[in-house]
Amino acid sequence: MGPMIDKARAELAAAGVTESPGIVLADAGYWHGEQIDELMGQGVQVLIPPDADKRRGTRPGWDGGRYAFMRNVLDTPAGGELYAQRQQMIEPVFADTKFNRRADRFLRRGRAAARSEWPLITATGNLLKLWRHATAPAAA
Repeated sequence: MGPMIDKARAELAAAGVTESPGIVLADAGYWHGEQIDELMGQGVQVLIPPDADKRRGTRPGWDGGRYAFMRNVLDTPAGGELYAQRQQMIEPVFADTKFNRRADRFLRRGRAAARSEWPLITATGNLLKLWRHATAPAAA
């Protein structure tokens, strides 16, 4: 997660955006305690559940400290509302790619092949958006 936020900051700076991300929303797969502590030390609010929804109860050994703190933050009305926005912002993009466009796995083997295939998948998604926008009937 840390390198991803660093890359996002670099992309924003290259686009001329001077503000840094203030809130990070991610699913439980991005839980990395040291990176979360580092981001929070930089003044970034991090909302990542330490437990996946599939799990019943907490993970063994993941009690107290940062785990309990994050669970408490996500259980507040404000934390829950912020985290719920992730579903509206992120999930539709991947749902469209995986289910509507049926791009649910890479067709070529190897990391280099997958890294070259992903930009093609996302570029075609963006081209589809442009085409739909251009061919949409004018609003009355």
